[in-house]
Amino acid sequence: MHCPFCQNPDTKVVDTRISDDGYAIRRRRECPKCSRRFTTVETATLLVKKRSGNSEPFNRDKVISGVRKACQGRHIEEDALKQLGQQVEEDLRSRGLAQVNSDEVGKAILQPLRKLDEVAYLRFASVYQNFNGLEDFQAAIDNLRAEDLADTLL
Repeated sequence: MHCPFCQNPDTKVVDTRISDDGYAIRRRRECPKCSRRFTTVETATLLVKKRSGNSEPFNRDKVISGVRKACQGRHIEEDALKQLGQQVEEDLRSRGLAQVNSDEVGKAILQPLRKLDEVAYLRFASVYQNFNGLEDFQAAIDNLRAEDLADTLL
């Protein structure tokens, strides 16, 4: 890290702290040449590779917006949507990859959304998984029932 004051290429880290959200590191640095101090903030960027081949930074607000559309007309609180967005981001970042496919983002949304609201889950899944007719909805409902039955047996 170059000193912003004297451009010295060598600086010393004096203090390191992790941000409240856990996704950034704040470092207090000192230049051995001019003795001035400055702060840097380091973050890891998570990229999403779109179907078109383009990549863009992960945006939690886009996840929340998509889920909000699936929850339209349902009694879901905004805090629950924000928590789901955070949960999806944590899941994706925990994989340790710098880039994930957009399909992986959709898959990461499905499980927490199912726990939040099954109707919203079916709405989201119908778009995400390209349901073509009643058979697809019936298969998804049967799958939900089978998972609920398995959960109650455990």
